[in-house]
Amino acid sequence: MKTKRTDLLLRCGIFSSLFYVAMNVIVPLQWPGYDPAAQVVSELSAIGAPTRPLWVALGMVWAVLIGAFGIGVWRRAEHERSLRVASAALMISSMIGLYWPPMHMRGASPTLTDTLHLVWAAATLLLMLVTITFGAAAFGRRFRQFSLGIVVTFVVFGILTFRDAPGMVANLPTPWIGVWERINIGAYMLWLIVFALALLRPHRYAMLRESSTDPQGFFMKIRAT
Repeated sequence: MKTKRTDLLLRCGIFSSLFYVAMNVIVPLQWPGYDPAAQVVSELSAIGAPTRPLWVALGMVWAVLIGAFGIGVWRRAEHERSLRVASAALMISSMIGLYWPPMHMRGASPTLTDTLHLVWAAATLLLMLVTITFGAAAFGRRFRQFSLGIVVTFVVFGILTFRDAPGMVANLPTPWIGVWERINIGAYMLWLIVFALALLRPHRYAMLRESSTDPQGFFMKIRAT
């Protein structure tokens, strides 16, 4: 029974990613003129945006799903410290995700809430990196390489997003900023799905965890099976 509850919580990691992707498809449709390629996700919840109420409501559901996934990771971790750190990062991310200080729409004068929005974004990015780093540490080389690829994606498209950000503040055209940001978001959602799938397979998870500390024994076990 305990295992079934843990599996249900871990499946929230998969569902949370699919849910967030669906949010990025459905919510922009409620704002005629919104351009996902040229506008960032945060503009959907900006002060005065027609999509703010819907995005905030759905965002809270997503935060709860992430928190549930974090609890599932903690339950699966047992005495694995790296997974417990990843779990804690997920749960903290869930808590701060329940409320994001909103930014203003383009052309409006920024205030304290815009500054706090950037602080929340930086904290969320840091928590994502902590989750990936410590989550990957519990597995073997292949998962670590996959995780490294996700981090590289973060760096590359994060730089591109940061480069275009001043144009958004100045209310200038930013034809690709939404693309760069959504690639980063998609990369993290993909990582969460793969991470959850690995944890949902207890026997495979045990072998992957063993491979990270004893690769020779891991391959000997594979040959024996």
